[in-house]
Amino acid sequence: MKLRICPVPPQSRIASELPGADFHDCYELPAPQPEAPALQSWLQLIGQTPGWMEWLMRMRNRVVGLVGLKNLGGLGRIDPQRSLDSYRVGQTVGIFQLHSLSEDEVVWQDDDRHLRVQVSLSKGWAGDQAVLRLATVVHIHNRLGRIYMAVVGPAHSCIVPLMLKQITRKKA
Repeated sequence: MKLRICPVPPQSRIASELPGADFHDCYELPAPQPEAPALQSWLQLIGQTPGWMEWLMRMRNRVVGLVGLKNLGGLGRIDPQRSLDSYRVGQTVGIFQLHSLSEDEVVWQDDDRHLRVQVSLSKGWAGDQAVLRLATVVHIHNRLGRIYMAVVGPAHSCIVPLMLKQITRKKA
């Protein structure tokens, strides 16, 4: 099994956010560590954020600051020594706030004046193969959000698969 596009899992906590969403996608890949909690898999994924992507985030933060959007910082801005049991709903880690946390799924969210984005990393099965599914759901609030997504949407569709392929190569 390789990385593939799939539907947002109906049991995912963000599946209920699909009605009215302006953008959504979901990618499935073999779980590099099937026994690992979803939070650990997420932290490993963003902990491997490539330098070029952090550069893109810095550029994004500079540009959107000109129109009054918040500076999100860097995606991989995490403490690798922090224990998993210290994470709490409501805390910001990297660029997202922790919205929901369980053994099998972690949901992150950012809500700004232009849009709300939610990202879920969930564990599951595809036949007898343990998989991870990374789903993104976006609700646009206004015209600025539409302009933003016209640029970020296509970039997202390239960057997310590259990041996910990276984590499978690191563990292979």
